[in-house]
Amino acid sequence: MSVSRFLGIDLGTSGVKALVVDENGRLLKQATAEYPLLVPRPLWSEQRPEDWWNGVLQVLGELDEPNPEAIGVTGQMHGSVFLDANDESIRPALLWNDQRTAAECAEIDARFGPENVRRVTCNPPLTGFQAPKILWLRNHEPDAFARLRTVLLPKDFVRLKLTGEKATDVSDASGTGVFQVAGRRWATELLAALDLPTSLFPKSFESWEVTGKTKGVPGLADGIPVVAGGGDQAAAAVGTGAVKPGVVSVSLGTSGVVFVALEEPRFHPQGAAHTFCHANGAWHAMGVMLSCGGALRWYRDTLGGGQTYDELTQKAETAPPGCDGLTFLPYLTGERCPHNDPLARGGFLGLTLAHTEGHLARAVFEGISFGLVDGMALLRELGARVKEIRVTSGGAKSGFWVQLLADAFEAPCHTLELDEGPALGAAILAGVGVGLWPNVPSACEAVVRRRATTEPSGTSYADAYRRYRAAYPATKGLA
Repeated sequence: MSVSRFLGIDLGTSGVKALVVDENGRLLKQATAEYPLLVPRPLWSEQRPEDWWNGVLQVLGELDEPNPEAIGVTGQMHGSVFLDANDESIRPALLWNDQRTAAECAEIDARFGPENVRRVTCNPPLTGFQAPKILWLRNHEPDAFARLRTVLLPKDFVRLKLTGEKATDVSDASGTGVFQVAGRRWATELLAALDLPTSLFPKSFESWEVTGKTKGVPGLADGIPVVAGGGDQAAAAVGTGAVKPGVVSVSLGTSGVVFVALEEPRFHPQGAAHTFCHANGAWHAMGVMLSCGGALRWYRDTLGGGQTYDELTQKAETAPPGCDGLTFLPYLTGERCPHNDPLARGGFLGLTLAHTEGHLARAVFEGISFGLVDGMALLRELGARVKEIRVTSGGAKSGFWVQLLADAFEAPCHTLELDEGPALGAAILAGVGVGLWPNVPSACEAVVRRRATTEPSGTSYADAYRRYRAAYPATKGLA
């Protein structure tokens, strides 16, 4: 008997990843390709959409899988792809971690009212979101704005190239800042207040719905269904099975995310956590820290002396829990949750002559982990039930880090047999879209399996976490 095969494409910040899985959740093939990140000014972050597409073509060629049953797309959220009347990009896309739009966020609140913004979108306007980027283009590059006809999210540019169709899904659209999250539609009243035409935005779909079929793509046959997919966090949650209340996904990627499914769109009144539509047809909440694995990579590249991650971990293990009073703040690109402060700054606090390289390395791991504990606390404030914690992404391969998290959360942490992140979730959504599974939860039940469980060791981080919590207000505004 032939076995159905599904292709998932994940457009990440550092590169694109694509994989093929079968109907039993077995990984058959995968490929990756990198592309450059542009930083024209401090705190600015851009990429060329054409580089994304070239990366997609590269991985499709390496996979040599011309006729999968269906395709799912996912990728970095919030970015703005500005297209003209010919669907050509006007300028490089502004990314999720770009921090230039503080004034435009204030403009959104001023035009529509802070309470109305939060009521409609379930979130405050954030510098990372797409809508402030559109206003920035209007305010700072009016000639480019005059040519603007369509704004797409990053993964949806890939969809356009695959199918010729302009579409998005409700989870990714929730992170634009102009989506009515409870009603799962574009917030036309907010767009009117911002003087932005609804025609700028594509039609939105549920994550498993088919949005078009491939046409004229090198390496792929014509006519393959392409489902709506999801933002990277919603797709990653599908890949980890965090599609029902009580299952919490903790993602240790470039950014750090604590994620839980919700049965109704409850949102944090101060906007400290995000509430978005989920890929399962319901909603989810998440706490996002901007520099998780990114902070560890920064430490490796600047202070780590060329060591590998394994070597840094070995050094960190030589220092005691709590690092003898040393605290690391991971706010290297500002911070989103819980502070919503694009000007937040990182740093080491409490250094003495007694501190070693091992203390510095461990403090980085602890500081990142405490940022994730902050995120978990936000979800509990929303009434989220925490029955099971699943740790995913690159950092989940580190037994040291997973143990630290189990101790910091004071709860068991599970890793998964197949931890392939958003690309796996996109492939699962593709299977749902063509009827292999009746819905997303049943698909996850069939595919997602635990690998190992790490129990808390009894080590207490209470004092170290209190120091961490006190450090941000004590240092705010010093930079």
